[in-house]
Amino acid sequence: MSGPIDTSGMSAAKRAAFELAESARETGWKYPTVAGNLFLGRLSAGLVRPYPDAGVEPEGEAFLERLAAILAESVDAAAIDRSGEIPDEVIGQLAELGAFGIKIPKRYGGLGLSQRTYTRAAILIGSHCSSLASLISAHQSIGIAQPILLFGTDWQKDHFLPRVAAGEISAFALTETSVGSDAARMRARAEPTPDGDHFVLNGEKLWCTNGTRARWLVVMARTPAPNPGGRAGITSFIVDARWPGVEVVRRCRFMGLKALYNGVMRFTDVRIPRRHVLGPVGKGLRVALTTLNTGRLTLPGICIGTAKRSLYIARSWAREREQWGAPIGKHAAIADKIGRMAATTFAMDAMSDLTSLLADIGGADIRIEAAISKMYASEAAWRIADETVQVLGGRGYETEASLEERGDRPFPAERTLRDNRINTIFEGSSEILRLFIAREVLDPHLQRAGAVMNRSLPFGKRAAAAFRAGLFYAPWYLRQWLPARAPGSGEAWARRRLGRVAGESRRLARGLFHAMLRFGPGLERRQILLARFVDWGAELYAQLAVVTRAEALLARGARRNDVLPLVELFCDRSDDRMRALRRGTRRNRDAPTYSLAQDFLRDGFPTLLEGRSPERYDASPAADSAPTDPPEASPPQPSLADRSAERAAAHV
Repeated sequence: MSGPIDTSGMSAAKRAAFELAESARETGWKYPTVAGNLFLGRLSAGLVRPYPDAGVEPEGEAFLERLAAILAESVDAAAIDRSGEIPDEVIGQLAELGAFGIKIPKRYGGLGLSQRTYTRAAILIGSHCSSLASLISAHQSIGIAQPILLFGTDWQKDHFLPRVAAGEISAFALTETSVGSDAARMRARAEPTPDGDHFVLNGEKLWCTNGTRARWLVVMARTPAPNPGGRAGITSFIVDARWPGVEVVRRCRFMGLKALYNGVMRFTDVRIPRRHVLGPVGKGLRVALTTLNTGRLTLPGICIGTAKRSLYIARSWAREREQWGAPIGKHAAIADKIGRMAATTFAMDAMSDLTSLLADIGGADIRIEAAISKMYASEAAWRIADETVQVLGGRGYETEASLEERGDRPFPAERTLRDNRINTIFEGSSEILRLFIAREVLDPHLQRAGAVMNRSLPFGKRAAAAFRAGLFYAPWYLRQWLPARAPGSGEAWARRRLGRVAGESRRLARGLFHAMLRFGPGLERRQILLARFVDWGAELYAQLAVVTRAEALLARGARRNDVLPLVELFCDRSDDRMRALRRGTRRNRDAPTYSLAQDFLRDGFPTLLEGRSPERYDASPAADSAPTDPPEASPPQPSLADRSAERAAAHV
């Protein structure tokens, strides 16, 4: 456990979930964090200015050019959506191109390209076919390639990486029917054989993306303690889908992503050789979480691709559709939507690009940046897709096939909206990611002051911890009230914007500190309040990314009128959002809202549901997923301590 968090008031089940999650998260900060420092009142401009752009990657540019040609010539996204299948010929062409091993080093048969190029590939594929983008993303970002690169043995790298780079599809299996992000309740088990040469796996996994088509699976399962008196843990295994006992129970179908190869997988007495253990025995959750720190960077790319598609559709219709004597884009109600969509798309692109570059150059811890990018981009892409449907009106709601059949332009706005909805859920739902980010940004404070609030420690230790914390916080707090200075280099507009970011960062740090003083250990349970602080910091990171990306574009010769209006509009609207968030941290209706929800859950307000037709699912089959711990008093649950496992990685 990285911070001295008091667990004395937790139930046994809650304490187990918390300790499992804490043992899996990365402890400490080996490298500086750009976004994390914003929550501490520090603008680390030196890490991102000058913009960390390594320049053109010639092999990457050639790859992206060939990829674009394949998408245009061979991938019929509308047909894939209708049939629910990605043709074998398409997968074969992409495998031959190397699209299944973009980041895998050349010595293992991959292309050895950068994270930035991989992200740009995700944008390109996402702008064309979201189902195909999900196949490629799940295969490389959370399938066996990324965890093997991070944790694999030499034999595993030599044996598996060339195969997945050549197109043998891989998948990830964590979620279970009654277990989402709470890995402490995982039921899949792998027992070692008496001779120790194998593990025998039994269990069932839900929502395994690529699972129905994969050759290789990363499977998480509970394993007994390796030594007498030790603690049982979760272990990561590489499983061959062709082994006896591996069964695809069913393929799941969804609102969007009609060609998503996602299903229920069952494992019955599957014998796994010990050399297929991925990472240390009992540390499988760490494998999953570490993989996702960079692995979840792909999803923002896909979201940016769908946003660019939506923006193009909205622009096309807004300037050709006439109402009341003018193109609808001339009317303020539509122009306002398009202006916000354009500025937000620029910001999404900037955040993803900056985070990808930080991952490439190293020297920065990007766990917070990657989580913010995913959260921000997935929510923004959904809003943009929704607004695009509104701009098109009836044509936005009508399917592209229906539009084409009656001779109208086949805009894929309806398909884009459906495909986007999942992105705020998988690879970390927005709610879970906010808890994850909050836990990470609070960690420096817990390291210094957590022991003061830990009632399980002797009074003397708590008093000594309070004295040490006071020595740090007295000067730190005073600095948060001093005027923030803008960076001394760069154009006036950039210095002005970054000066505002620096000042707002100090307001954020003060506000978070005041909340800690006000609520003490109870702050971890105030999820909605913490979410406001997270969103506040996310806006700051977005502004920092927007300004630095704009500087880089201008330095490369972009016209000022093509860049600065996007910067100004996004940052001004971001300032408005931060003011609302700041007010919400002081005055809000969180308590009565929570109280009303609990009353409703206890069958209160009976008139609300009067007049509805009975539902065939009223008898719920999920009895085994009911909570076993007695309910606790307010405020909302679960706490930061409960965000265990992969704060929802499970859904992929």
